[in-house]
Amino acid sequence: MRFHVNGEPVDAEPRAGQCLRTLLRENGHHEVKKGCDAGDCGACAVLVDGTPVHSCIIPAVRMEGVEVTTAAGLAPGDDLHPVQEALVEHFGFQCGFCTAGMSVTASTLTVEDLPDLDRRMKGSLCRCTGYRPIRAAIEASVLGPVRETGASSQPRGIGVSARPEPGRRVVQGLEPFTFDVEVPDALVLRVLGSPHAHARIVAIDATAARAVPGVVAVFTHEDVTARRFSTARHEHREDDPDDTRILDDVVRFVAQRVAAVVAEDAEAAEAACRLVEVTYDVLPAVFDPEEARAEGAPVLHPGLTAVDRVVEASRNLIAAMHDGIGGDADAALAASDVTVSGTWRTGRVSHAQLETHGAIGWLDDDGRLVVRSSTQVPFLVRDELAHLFELPKDRVRVFAARVGGGFGGKQEMFTEDLVALAVLRTGRPVAFEYTRTEEFRRASVRHPFRVAVSLGATADGVLTAMKLDVLSDTGAYGNHGIGVLFHGVSESVNVYRCPVKQIDAEVVYTNNVPSGAFRGYGLGQVILGVESAMDMLAERLDIDPFDLRRINAVRDGDALLTVFEEPEDDLVWGSYGLDQCLDLAQSALRRGNGAEAPEGWLVGEGMALSFIAAMAPGGHHAHASATIRPDGTFVLAVGTAEFGNGTSTVHRQIAQTILGASGDRVVLRSADTDAVAHDTGAFASAGVVGAGRALQDACTRLRDRLLAVARELTGADEATLETDGVRAGRLVTFAEIVDASPDRSPEGLVADGEQHGDERSLSFNVHAVRVAVEAETGTVRVLQSVQAADAGVLLNPAQVRGQIEGGAAQGIGSALYEEVLVDDDGAVSNPVFRLYRVPQFADIPDTEVLFADTVDTVGPFGAKSMSESPYNPVAAAVGNAIARAVGRRPFRQPFTRERVWRLANDLD
Repeated sequence: MRFHVNGEPVDAEPRAGQCLRTLLRENGHHEVKKGCDAGDCGACAVLVDGTPVHSCIIPAVRMEGVEVTTAAGLAPGDDLHPVQEALVEHFGFQCGFCTAGMSVTASTLTVEDLPDLDRRMKGSLCRCTGYRPIRAAIEASVLGPVRETGASSQPRGIGVSARPEPGRRVVQGLEPFTFDVEVPDALVLRVLGSPHAHARIVAIDATAARAVPGVVAVFTHEDVTARRFSTARHEHREDDPDDTRILDDVVRFVAQRVAAVVAEDAEAAEAACRLVEVTYDVLPAVFDPEEARAEGAPVLHPGLTAVDRVVEASRNLIAAMHDGIGGDADAALAASDVTVSGTWRTGRVSHAQLETHGAIGWLDDDGRLVVRSSTQVPFLVRDELAHLFELPKDRVRVFAARVGGGFGGKQEMFTEDLVALAVLRTGRPVAFEYTRTEEFRRASVRHPFRVAVSLGATADGVLTAMKLDVLSDTGAYGNHGIGVLFHGVSESVNVYRCPVKQIDAEVVYTNNVPSGAFRGYGLGQVILGVESAMDMLAERLDIDPFDLRRINAVRDGDALLTVFEEPEDDLVWGSYGLDQCLDLAQSALRRGNGAEAPEGWLVGEGMALSFIAAMAPGGHHAHASATIRPDGTFVLAVGTAEFGNGTSTVHRQIAQTILGASGDRVVLRSADTDAVAHDTGAFASAGVVGAGRALQDACTRLRDRLLAVARELTGADEATLETDGVRAGRLVTFAEIVDASPDRSPEGLVADGEQHGDERSLSFNVHAVRVAVEAETGTVRVLQSVQAADAGVLLNPAQVRGQIEGGAAQGIGSALYEEVLVDDDGAVSNPVFRLYRVPQFADIPDTEVLFADTVDTVGPFGAKSMSESPYNPVAAAVGNAIARAVGRRPFRQPFTRERVWRLANDLD
């Protein structure tokens, strides 16, 4: 069969049942991404004879004689299509995994399509941006030549909206993600999952599977170490329970991996998985977290003890907190002028990042294990692989290319252990990439919480008592269960000045799909309860909800009335902007935005606040280096990963500010355990305030060294950095400086920097919404969305705005639409995008983003973290608005149409 791709002929022989996407990728067109393989997300979109299609559902055999155009072929040569130019100019991507397919679909639109843009683009999902910049880019490209937005592609430092360096490659699909690479002779790994939620494997026979032509190895629990670990990755591995084995003889949730097959191709691996014969002794299962901790419930991990970080295995209890300050909370509530209480429940949420989990491994020329992974934490994965396989750390290298979204889900080790096992046993390269269905059924979800809140106050609104009873369902394994619970009940309560606080919180095992790290790390769930209860209190007292927060929220310099001690007392008031955020959000809501509710719909306003501490407590370490080469190129090395958080752009800006270098003379190496000594990882909003601080330190030391050497060479008293060298009486070239430095390396003159999270500052966010509710259907429409943020100095204003818009969009999704459903047998029942409602173009309003004017003393150049925090107050604000609209309060998130309909019609 012959067809053309981007004008070039391709001769191919499609396999039976093969889709166009895999055929294109097998022919080197990695710009065509895999997001779902079900025609739901649009990441694989191409033009077939000028018509946009999702190539994952087009049979390859139909391509005879057609012309296929990918994102890399929309314009001739190195040129970009106008819509691609606009996507770069308008910051229309963050991780960028969806962008190539998005640009293909958008390239066919005309002016006549703009009024119907929501429908025309509904098949293209973006998890990062919130769609506003994509919409702006499409409109700009269709209406005429792309107009400059003030963004800069060659910035000279912080404070400007510098466009990401790989932008042109991203929009064409040419910036490589994890699997956008050819690895010769690579084997394919596939996994057999359990059909049972709880069972013991009595017998397993892989004889028939091993006999399948092309199968190289089959691994079961009989073939692997019994050493336990946690899929969660933290700086201190003792933060999480050691409750997981690579392959176990007891399965604890539906889809848990039972056997791994390694074969020459996917077809052989999948055929062999079907032939593995397993005999199960099915065990009683428990899916309700309340029942899980009750006497007589099935015990999931009976052998674990406190040594394994499990408090009471016989009750499925991983961790518990029963503590308070200020005395008897019940007595304080009873003595209060007014009290409110309620119990809120949150559902499971999928990270739904467009790039699924996956890894490729091989042995390098020195026999070292090398793993290329879609990870947020390459150093922590390396350390755990070394631990599992009893290897010295220097015999393992882990690195990430550009990562296609994370949101905490890639702070886990879900594929790398099996890949490492297979590489070490076979000696050959091995690739393991999750399908979208595996992502839903086998990767982690956001922890479901039950949050009971009671508040007491005086008649004029001063809080007198807070009491929380929290239960978290960690699922079958405890990855992140402890940290999410303790973090969830910390800043959500600490943000208020209240003399009496009591928290009773527990996290338990169930036979549900495992929960894990998710944007906000437990705060969003607990904030839903606390901020909803605060709104109830405002209603009871007839006080404006903004004013009630002003009365009770912490103020600059206050002692944080914490209920439990952090591992280290490192929280500081680097700056304070909550007062400004309240004013900004309230003013914007009162001003309105001109959006009107349809006739007959009910309208309500809601708001909520949150604050968060950057970086993980107990130390979040980052090392960085800056090198000047003789040719004047600056080489930066950081350990953190880029997955749409924008850190790689900010890191370049930091270097350009300190070293005076133009963007084309800065090379960045990141997310590689060979690059620097250590980096805890890209989580807890540490990419700028952690790794950025370390890089600031390294660049400052390099600058000082350059100036000192130049002064030594010329005898001048003063020296100034210039583009081509240092002016010290005369221009001293970088080559001269490097040659004169006795401590130079083979590459050039190097300076190192480090940051250890010794101080953590606080960021604030206030979200406000106005919603309309149609009582007859339960439909909720967000008419106005506003978020005011205390982000400190904006190192890259467009990127910070994008992080807030994306967090708000994800918050609206989990507030109204998103829920991973589990059936009565414990299986995920909606494991595809068409059944799990990731918000589309039409679902997300533009969020007006406003910034407090603060300068932080902790972050680099006065910046604060702003990746996780925008998500946290959104669902509570939406819930409060719905309550004000319909006159009854929703207590179960998401606030779906059915649930809101029942509320609006008094059917609960």
